[in-house]
Amino acid sequence: MIKTCYKLLISGQVQRVFFRDYTQKQAKSLGLTGWVKNLADGRVKVLLQGPKDKIKLMIDWCWQGSPLSRVDNIEVKQIKLKKLNSFVVKSN
Repeated sequence: MIKTCYKLLISGQVQRVFFRDYTQKQAKSLGLTGWVKNLADGRVKVLLQGPKDKIKLMIDWCWQGSPLSRVDNIEVKQIKLKKLNSFVVKSN
């Protein structure tokens, strides 16, 4: 299995709507590692690592997000692999 790593910057109504918790649950269900955290500018940053097909599914899911969220844009950038063992919610 070939792993890849992507950084996402998600904008819209994505803070105070349980976006991070739902993201963690979805990423774990897909077997991805990484993290999710709120940014001071109102966006959410996500680091995803795993098979490219699973990451694609996760990015597609991010457009939906949590039930109360509204996603306006997702910036996607492939980055160098990291040493990650799980998927966690990071605090600010």
